[in-house]
Formats: sequence, C-alpha cells, structure tokens
Amino acid sequence: MKNLSNSIRKIVACLNNKEQEGGYWLPNIQRHFVWSEGQVERLFDSLMREYPISTLLIWKTKSNIRYRKFIDNYKHDLKMTTFHMTEDINSKHLILDGQQRLQSLFIGLMGSYDGKELFFDATSGTLVSPEDIRYRFKFIYPTEAKLPWVKFKDIIFSNKKSREVEDSIVALFDNDITNDKKNKIADNISQVLYIFREIDAISYQLLDSVDNPEAYTDDDVVEIFIRANSGGTKLGKSDLLFSLLTSSWDEAEANMETLLEDLNRTGFEFNRDFILKTCLTILKKGAAYNVTKFRDEKNRDAITQNWDNICKAIKDVNDYLYGNTYIRSDKALTSYLILIPVIYFRYHYRDKWNDIKKLDLYILRTLLTGSFSGNPDYIIDQCTEQIDNDSNFIVDNIFSVIRSNNRSLEITENTLLNQAYGSKYIHLIFNLWYKDFNYIPSYENNSPQVDHIFPQSLLRSMKDINPDTGKKNILHYKQEDRDQLSNLMLLTREENGAGGKTDITPEKWFEGKSDDYLEMHLIPRDKTLWTLKNYDRFIEERKNMILDKFKEILIMDREKSIDERPNKKMQ
Repeated sequence: MKNLSNSIRKIVACLNNKEQEGGYWLPNIQRHFVWSEGQVERLFDSLMREYPISTLLIWKTKSNIRYRKFIDNYKHDLKMTTFHMTEDINSKHLILDGQQRLQSLFIGLMGSYDGKELFFDATSGTLVSPEDIRYRFKFIYPTEAKLPWVKFKDIIFSNKKSREVEDSIVALFDNDITNDKKNKIADNISQVLYIFREIDAISYQLLDSVDNPEAYTDDDVVEIFIRANSGGTKLGKSDLLFSLLTSSWDEAEANMETLLEDLNRTGFEFNRDFILKTCLTILKKGAAYNVTKFRDEKNRDAITQNWDNICKAIKDVNDYLYGNTYIRSDKALTSYLILIPVIYFRYHYRDKWNDIKKLDLYILRTLLTGSFSGNPDYIIDQCTEQIDNDSNFIVDNIFSVIRSNNRSLEITENTLLNQAYGSKYIHLIFNLWYKDFNYIPSYENNSPQVDHIFPQSLLRSMKDINPDTGKKNILHYKQEDRDQLSNLMLLTREENGAGGKTDITPEKWFEGKSDDYLEMHLIPRDKTLWTLKNYDRFIEERKNMILDKFKEILIMDREKSIDERPNKKMQ
C-alpha cells in the first residue's frame, strides 16, 4: 500500500477524466451521495482553516467491474443508473473510502447543487457564532449572487497569480470598498490558492493491483472495502461482490432499485443484501455467500433468467406480511431473514401458496424469540431442505428444525413482560397490540411514539432514605421499573407532541377518556390506580391485562388450536 498526496485541484481534475491516469471513479456498490448543502459548505470552511480530513482509500485496477461517474450537477431525484459506465479492462482508480468528501469537492468546484453553484464570501475570515464558521461558503443561484459573494470555481481553476485574482475581485466593488476589506480579500485569496492549488492537501492510500497484481486480489479488496466502510452505511458482502463482479447483467442496478422501491413503499426497509441472499437460497446454492458463487457465470445467469419470478415471490410474501398480519413497519420486522424460507416456498411451490397454514404463527414466533439471530445461514438451509422433504410449508416441522439447532421458540410471560422502553421487540409487540394504528403516516416524523404512562420525572421524584446518610436520596423506582412494558403505551405523534401528554400524570391524562380509549391502551378502569401512590398496584393489574391480551401466543400447547384456515390474519 502506498501513502500518497496531491493538491485538491489536481485530484478533482482526475474525477471522471479518463485522460488522467484512467480517471477516478466510484464502484457501483458505493452508497448514494447524502451530504446536504450545509455539510458541503462546512467542508470547504474546514479546508480553508487547514483542518485535517480523513485519508482517502483508492484502488488502482484493470478489473472488469461495474463503476460510475461522480455527480457534477446534483439533484435530489437523480438516479444512480444514469451515471453508470461501461465496464472495461483499462487501468482506472476506484474510490473505496472518501466518496462523500470527493463528491462534495466535485460538486463545489466543477458542478452545482440543485442548480446552485458554490460561492465564497471574499470578505469573510472572522469567526461567526453560533455556527462556528470562519470562511463563508454558500450555494447560490448564479443570477442571484451579489457581492461580496464570488464564484469559487472561477478562483480555483484560474491560472492567474494571487495578486491578479485579488485585483480582479477588488475591481468588482467599483472602488466602494474599505482598506480593511481589501486586506481581507488579499488574505483570503492567498489562503484559497495555497490550500486548493499549491499544497498537497489530500492524502490517500493506494491499493495498486495494476503494477502489483499479486499484492491485492479481488478478495483482499472486498474485505478492505467492507472494513473501511464498517463505520458508515452497513454493507453486506454479497451486495458488494454482486456489484463489483457482475458484468453480465446491464440492468441489474435499475431492476434492483425498482424492486426495493416497490417493497419499501409500505414502510419496510428491505435491502440489496437481503435480496441477493434470497436469490442464492432460491437457486439452491445455500444462504451463505462468497466470491466463488458470484464469480460463477451460471449463478449470475440463473438470477438474470429467473429475476421476474424471484421478484414475484418476494412481493407476494411482502404483500402477505403487510396485508395479513399487523407487522407493517421496519421497526416491527426485527429480522428479515425469517422470510427467506417463506419466499423459497412461494417460489418453488406456487400452487400451494394460497393453502399455507399457520404462517402468521411462524412469523410471530420466530420474530419474538429471535430464532434467526446470529449466523442463521445453516438454519435457513435446513428449513428449505425440510420444505422440499415435505413439498409443503408445515410450520410444526419448520419449528422442529429450528429447535434442533438449539434455538428457542418459547414465548413465556417473562419473554413478553421483560420487554422495555428501547427494546428491539417493543414495536413488534405494539404492532400486534395496536392493530388500528397507522404505522406509515405521510410524514416520517409523525410515526407513533412509545410513551411512559407514569412519566419518568414523576417516578424519579419518589425517593427512599439512604441508610448510610439518613438522607432521602435513593430512587425508589429504578430504570427497569420505570421502563417496563406495563408502564408503556403507544401514542400518535399529535398526542405526544407539543401540547400533548408529555409529562402529564395518568390521572389527568385518562380523565374523561372514553371506555374504548382505555380498552385500546389496556388501562385499568379503577381510577384510584392512576395515582402515583398506587403505581405498583397499577403495574400488577396492567400486567394481567397484557398477559390476557396475548394469551394465545403465550401457551405453546395451544398452537394447534390456532385457526388453521389459509392465510388467516393474526387475531
């Protein structure tokens, strides 16, 4: 690995430019550009202040892999597929880490952000609170820019000397400028040219697979990329390999985006990693993935040829989940992997799909018990093998497979009541509990919110005497007492927002509420239990009400008494 550096102007000039050592590009696996205008503007301020920015990671390669151009004129509705390049075996540089920074520099110095170009306040340089900005940068429509704002790219890519650039900017003011401002402009232009043109301000590590092909194999680069991005957007290995190594399917990216848009429009968050693992399972290649599977042209061709049927199977299971259960949000779907055996069954046994029994029970029980947590590839493979043995999706047999792998399916009273505020499963429980809540409102910030019935502040006010000091300063109700399920309910954003419940006591909040409201939230009707002094009695009563509501899923022996009509909604 070589440690190198270069000037910002030189690096930016290499982006999308095949004439510059093959050019600098982005592998298709890289996530989309996500920085806001403000983030880009602050980056330029940081550079001007000589703050360090992280080292880039660049791969020099001739591999025939999928890559794309950097965005010059950014818009929020851009499709990444419009920037895709044709794979080739020419030498090129791919950015493995540092996309957001380089993309920001490219937009600021070579393009625009929603039609606005980057301008620099030539008279700035004094620290401004509270934003802590010294050098002011702003994206402005060129027709609306006024002094002291000057187009930044014109400064950077001018070949004039510092004094010439300074004089040209001062001349724009038509002599309506103070000596202090002239001096500020001179200082700023000198700093701009120093940072962006003169010094090697960008450091990068180069993985050279062209001059030294044995040093970094594709496997090495895959692992390096995953590790380099581990702190950012979560990337799956199959996702990466598919994007890097597939050259036989030109429409793969577009088709994948279309499928994910269809699946996620109802509030879920399916990702490419899930889709590709599902593809391997459907093709009977095993759920685990590695380089070999994605190098195999037969596997790639099989995915291509069967893509429409694979999509239909995934969509049918997604529709069942949304339409026939009350699991309607990403927060409630704690494991997407539990769906892969179901999709496998739907794909290979289409004629039996509408007759499947107890599917809701399978989904609920595997989710609540975390049966597919950890490394579930082997369990997924065994479940699909059992499906083939039965030529059907027999839930009891699937459960036997799961239990044979020492995975529990028991949903006990403790499993339920031990869920607490912030728990992974709390929204799953509430999705089942509050069947009429809208978990996908028009605006994301309007999503239902988990709220404490007895406010935290109220419970923290209860103190016990400290035996060591004699002072009343020990919390009577610990965090686990305050955050337990029996002290939680689900409220709409409107109910829990400004002017809503917030820290209102239950005796005031529930006063005047209808019987239907109290029943929906499982609130004891005895109003004396709504007071702080009776908190413990309230909790015990509400525990009984919760257990009664969920009694059907708590008693394992009653599994067979669940209505076995096909595709029955959860009751």
